[in-house]
Amino acid sequence: MKTKSTSGQKHKSLLAKGLSLSVLTLGSRILGLIREMTKAKFLGATHLSDAYGIAFMIPNLFRRLFAENSVSVAFIPTFKNHIEDDTEEGKKKTRNFVNATFTLVSFCTVLFVTLGIIFTPFILRIFFKGDANSTLNEAVILTRIMFPYLVVISIAAFFQGILNGLKIFSPSGFTPILFNLIVIISTYVLSPFTKNPARSMAIGVITGGTVQCLFQLPFVLKNGYTIRLTSLKSAFTNEGTKKVLALVGPTIIGMAGYQLNDIVSSALATHAGEGVVSSLQYSLRLQELILGICAVTIGTVILPDLTGFAKKSQWENFNGMLTLAIKLIAFISIPITFYSLVMGENLITLVFASGKFDEDAILMTKEVFNFHIIGLFFIAVNRIVSQAFYAQQNTKSPTIAGLINFGVNILFASAFVFSLKGKGIALALTIASFVNTVMLFVFLKKTPTIDVKSVIVSSIFYCAKLIVFSLAAALSIYFLRIPLVDFFAGHKRIISQGIPVAVTALIFATVGIGLMALTKDSLLKIAVRKFRKQP
Repeated sequence: MKTKSTSGQKHKSLLAKGLSLSVLTLGSRILGLIREMTKAKFLGATHLSDAYGIAFMIPNLFRRLFAENSVSVAFIPTFKNHIEDDTEEGKKKTRNFVNATFTLVSFCTVLFVTLGIIFTPFILRIFFKGDANSTLNEAVILTRIMFPYLVVISIAAFFQGILNGLKIFSPSGFTPILFNLIVIISTYVLSPFTKNPARSMAIGVITGGTVQCLFQLPFVLKNGYTIRLTSLKSAFTNEGTKKVLALVGPTIIGMAGYQLNDIVSSALATHAGEGVVSSLQYSLRLQELILGICAVTIGTVILPDLTGFAKKSQWENFNGMLTLAIKLIAFISIPITFYSLVMGENLITLVFASGKFDEDAILMTKEVFNFHIIGLFFIAVNRIVSQAFYAQQNTKSPTIAGLINFGVNILFASAFVFSLKGKGIALALTIASFVNTVMLFVFLKKTPTIDVKSVIVSSIFYCAKLIVFSLAAALSIYFLRIPLVDFFAGHKRIISQGIPVAVTALIFATVGIGLMALTKDSLLKIAVRKFRKQP
């Protein structure tokens, strides 16, 4: 059994890695926002924006389904087990497994993309009504440009899996920065030479994805993994890849249900009126900024360690890291949720209001964002708790939870979309995310090795404290918002909206951190020590 000192060092290590990766992720998400600002400037919330949104969603959806899912659920735990055998025979098996997986990923994605490009017009017809032929035709062209993105980003995810399995996070954390920069630059540079700006953005997507893939390769090679193609027979019969396929197979069903939320929700949104799809995507981009900083970062960091704890049956450390991860999620997401509810309109105006993104688009996006942001904590927690199952190679429970999530989301989205339009779809996602959280903890309770009661009780009390503190901080800026905006009105939006956002954020953070300092919050103390570089 590990000592409390060792456990504390693990917790500090998690914070250190999380803070380091968060810096890169923050940069990536900020550039992601700038990418959306670029999209808003050139495309607005128009039929062309809807066409681009649907076209990008198709390969991106399958990326999440196959690439991210396979890496987090199956590849990293299996790779982690392989590299623990440090003998020559073990190293040979690891190299064979890596090459077999690379072959499998390359073959399957190329085959899938080829079929996808051929059948693109038929796939897209589910999103558009009969009178939207011009939008449909443009979406077909854009989808065919971007579909190969699935191949390069899947290989990039494979390289990321190798590096993360070795606890190397920075190269993979930096590649989204390159991707966003390339899309932004492509839009500005190529727009004069393409039929419309959407096509220049599409070219940027496939170029950026290729760079994401190639950038990580030298780091993989540096760590002794020479990537080669093998025969398909070797790829499918390798013991490691067979284990990966066995692990990922059931989760594809659950993840398919989860990802189908995007397809069905987008299909419903296209029938709710022009610009609804775009408003949902602009809103989700703001939400993903926060998710990327907390949930994705922490989930990426903890999976290799949770897998190691599970393999060695170090359940006290496993429970401690899971609890800490949930508290870190709450530490970030709950205060930001309250701040966003007060300052949402100003944030949206600051980020997106230019070019074709007019007052109607601001209002539409704000209404959607209010319903999206209240589900932020649940979506983030779901990503963290799922890692606890994957670390134990339990893929069945998250699969069932994903299917339940899909059913609940579609049920409520179908019920709300006609009366609430985009707001109804956003509300349905929040309700489904809450139900998903409940189901994951119900399934976790059936895992005898995890002290679920301790995790839940500790997390609930911490979340309750954060809700009270965040409410107090939100009240401190609620009455200042309008006077501040009025005072700076008439200037360019970087001043008229940027200064009120910055001032209110500073006041909100000061009040919140002050209250946490008064209660001697443990996470705040550790974070302060890390920033001061104290042991």
